Amino acid sequence: VQLQASGGGLVQDGGSLRLSCTTSGSTFGNYDIGWFRQAPGKEREFVGTISKRRGRTYYSDSVKGRFVISRDNDKNTVYLQMSSLKPEDTAVYYCVAGNPILSEIRMARAYPHWGQGTLVTVSS
Repeated sequence: VQLQASGGGLVQDGGSLRLSCTTSGSTFGNYDIGWFRQAPGKEREFVGTISKRRGRTYYSDSVKGRFVISRDNDKNTVYLQMSSLKPEDTAVYYCVAGNPILSEIRMARAYPHWGQGTLVTVSS
């Protein structure tokens, strides 16, 4: 499966932004879709994920309550709605696809398919 993330840009502290992850092919519904991010000089970080069938979501503690992931299987698209953005949310955001077991949903290695990333910059 090929993934394409879009929607990044520059936003002010406290603002909102919605990222989209579109996929090619008819296998979209076979994967959990997740988001990771990587800030300059920092390690890659799990943001959240949504399951393929029931749409169950999991989030990192750093974004819980501010970010919401949803998916539209008819459009082969997953959304990351980001609100109350902070400068520390500045990073390249990647959408990923895989079928991790529950204990591994926060691990990058559990997602074999990665998109190219989209940059989100939050100014203070």
